[in-house]
Amino acid sequence: MAPTGPGSNDQTRVLVVEDEPDIAAQIAHRLAAEGWRVEIAGDGLGGVETARTFLPDVVVLDVMLPGIDGLEVCRRIQAEREVPVLMLTARDDETDILVGLGVGADDYMTKPFSMRELLARLKALLRRAERARRTAVEETAETAEPPLQLGDLEVDRSQRRVRRAGSEAHLTPTEFDLLVCLASSPRTVFSREKLLAEVWDWADASGTRTVDSHVKALRRKLGADLVRTVHGVGYALEPTGDATGTR
Repeated sequence: MAPTGPGSNDQTRVLVVEDEPDIAAQIAHRLAAEGWRVEIAGDGLGGVETARTFLPDVVVLDVMLPGIDGLEVCRRIQAEREVPVLMLTARDDETDILVGLGVGADDYMTKPFSMRELLARLKALLRRAERARRTAVEETAETAEPPLQLGDLEVDRSQRRVRRAGSEAHLTPTEFDLLVCLASSPRTVFSREKLLAEVWDWADASGTRTVDSHVKALRRKLGADLVRTVHGVGYALEPTGDATGTR
């Protein structure tokens, strides 16, 4: 059974892994009102098994779960099949957020949250996933974009691979899209709002801390010197190393 996506003839499938029945029911009710098909799992192992059989288009995943926690659920789901994941956390804890992003989550929200914002973020994740799928299908060797070579950083947009000083770094899909956005105009300062629009496809500025968390994840994987903070404005990519220019 092939996965669906926005604009397909089949219903968009959402897996909600949440052990609080009231929250799970509220999420399911709101998403079902969009015409989406929703499955609920109340614990970590159930979430992994449901993802395997249900083949969701997007996953809403609580961090704190009985059995195995949401971080391990995310690892196992992503190891079997890449799918957008939005994590829910009861604490605004930066360590939890960075670990979640590091195991393959694309976004996070802190409880309590509004259903309106949850829906907007899920729609943005689905649009991005669909664009990536179409690009992969349509792209050929002749039309593939050449790698970006910026100092000692190489970004292969066609193969979605990144190397720094010859060593490959493994980025999540969102981290890669953020890096490509910054690398497309090196040394140009991007505001958080601009990055939200370009990378996350959000129309408002409610998730600027999401940008900060993803930048920190990039620095952790590629080096603290690569992305410069412009206080009060945003971020810029600063190429380093011997090579220069873009090819």
